[in-house]
Amino acid sequence: MKLLTPHQDWKDYELIDSGDGEKLERFGTVVTRRPEPQAVWSKFLSEEEWKRRAHAHFVQEGSHSGKWDRKAHVQDQWYINYHYKGMKLRFRLGLTGFKHVGIFPEQAINWNYIYHASKGMSKPRVLNLFAYTGGASLAARAGGADVIHCDSIKNVLNWANVNMQASGLSDIRWLLEDAFKFVKREAKRGNSYQGIILDPPAYGHGPKGEKWKLEDMVNELSSEVGRILDPEQNFLVFNSYSLGFSPLVIQNLVRTHFKKHDLKNIESGELFMPEKSGRKLPMGIFTRFKNV
Repeated sequence: MKLLTPHQDWKDYELIDSGDGEKLERFGTVVTRRPEPQAVWSKFLSEEEWKRRAHAHFVQEGSHSGKWDRKAHVQDQWYINYHYKGMKLRFRLGLTGFKHVGIFPEQAINWNYIYHASKGMSKPRVLNLFAYTGGASLAARAGGADVIHCDSIKNVLNWANVNMQASGLSDIRWLLEDAFKFVKREAKRGNSYQGIILDPPAYGHGPKGEKWKLEDMVNELSSEVGRILDPEQNFLVFNSYSLGFSPLVIQNLVRTHFKKHDLKNIESGELFMPEKSGRKLPMGIFTRFKNV
């Protein structure tokens, strides 16, 4: 099992502190304070220091929503950059009603992996499922891949399109679709992809109100994805942020449903973000492999 984190030379992101169910982060010039259920320890910094540093504080009002209390100078939207070798990405961030800001910074280590895997093949077809605002899609496109970006929320697709244009990229195909249904149709059609990225939510809804619960669907989803990943030249990145899952769960799903693929390069573990204090905030689990 591996513990992975983005390279520490990313100037536009910093985890300042965490604890008592919250995290204090800097995105560019904006410092946010928002809930983090994994941060069950005590904070290092004082409450006064948190209040002084935070420009925007997310206050929970329901199980999945709330509002931001922000200082006067904080705008609704701003931009940050991410550079890695030949990959130059730019993201528009914003304060949403669901505590998110439009990026999951721990995924940067997977963007690098996707970029290298895409560059290692000649114009691969890459499918990004549950693709959100498109960090992984941008990485694949920057690596020269033909990319299909699939998500069930129209506003998220529009946001990803803004990020593509801001990054100087083009020609990603946007697909407003229930990811599970699309994968099953592609399997029936006999279509295949050289790269697949999936980060299914623990709970969610499709564009027509379809209900999604990860524990109920992930085994069949894995089976269908295994049918459409090219068995010869390929890469897979499989993430999860379900609090009840071990990294071994995702690895076992991959070993079960990707038997026709060469798994000698498989790796699994946890993603984390480091604090200056030396603590590591867990940010999800992953399994990935590539044959390029």
